[in-house]
Amino acid sequence: MGDVLFLAHRMPFPPDRGDKIRAYHLLRHLARNHRVHLVAFADDPADLQHQDGLASCTASRTIVWRDAPTVWTGARALLRHQPVSVVAFADPAVHDAVDALLVAEPIETIFVFSSQMAQHLPPVRKQRVIMDFVDMDSAKFAAYAEGGRGPMAWVHRREARLLLAHERRVAGEADASLFVSEAEAALFRERTSAPRVHAIENGIDTVFYDPAGGFEAMVGEGPLLVFTGQMDYRPNIEAVIWFADKVLPRIRCAHPEAHFAIVGRAPTPAVQALAERPGMLVTGSVPDVRDWLAAAALVVAPLQLARGIQNKVLEGMAMARAVVASPAAAEGIDHAGTLCIAEGADAFGDAVLRLLDDPGTAAALGASARARVIARYSWDARLAPLDALLAGSA
Repeated sequence: MGDVLFLAHRMPFPPDRGDKIRAYHLLRHLARNHRVHLVAFADDPADLQHQDGLASCTASRTIVWRDAPTVWTGARALLRHQPVSVVAFADPAVHDAVDALLVAEPIETIFVFSSQMAQHLPPVRKQRVIMDFVDMDSAKFAAYAEGGRGPMAWVHRREARLLLAHERRVAGEADASLFVSEAEAALFRERTSAPRVHAIENGIDTVFYDPAGGFEAMVGEGPLLVFTGQMDYRPNIEAVIWFADKVLPRIRCAHPEAHFAIVGRAPTPAVQALAERPGMLVTGSVPDVRDWLAAAALVVAPLQLARGIQNKVLEGMAMARAVVASPAAAEGIDHAGTLCIAEGADAFGDAVLRLLDDPGTAAALGASARARVIARYSWDARLAPLDALLAGSA
């Protein structure tokens, strides 16, 4: 079989955040039957120390450093009439790397991970192109605009409009367009009328996320509520602030010893400030998120805006924790009743209190959740449909 060129907006190792987790498992799956050449950006200096972690699933690796976007990124986007999130990933070094690999290697398929990387496809090509949008980014910015005001609302409306046009064009040229859930794929079909749109769901490594492993005790007395995620990502920031403002005070009235831990790297100043409140912990980056999940009485996922399948929810389920999730956080997960879903502050607080007051029910829900992800969400099963797409038979 021919080689695969894998373009990624972020180096997929270590697999310690949602986009990197999906990209890493895609690489591993593709490498079973193909030589894979990776061209990716890096935006974290620590990641550059881990390139050897991809040696087992890549035949070659080209990693290009990407600085954080600046005001000039926005200015260039305005001048070019392009989305800011596309211009932020424009780099001639990536173009050059792609051109060189297409000349030097027998590339049969170009796998593009995230729509920002589609700009690096050659204008004329004979390779099959599989576009993994993961989520519909234009819908995310449209939601930001609806909830915003003033200049930022205009910025988000512009980004949503231009991204939608970009997504529609890219999908029209791709041999297959992938999304992380059928709900996201259906939304894309509805808004773009694009052909050849497929859902390839995320999985979970239930051997790695196994509550039977030995984990470090993280806190002292009192029940621990845990939220995990990249803490400079707007939906995560809004979720923890909402929970801290609207739900946690009521929880601590009934359980004064309860703690809420926000576990994830790069917390913004607004998130860091939450650590000053009684009963709240902000960890920043941690060596092993499983330590915190194993210590949790409950995992909470109170996202008000979410796209696709939330890895944080699957991880909590795999660790046999009872998970209380908002409808947005649960969307796309075939949980078969093993999640506790609550909408609004009152309902969310009620759900948390019921489970804290009945640890036996919480433990049973967690055990059922782990059984569900073992049965439904192995990576092998979720990524199996890729083989037919690469063979051109789907």
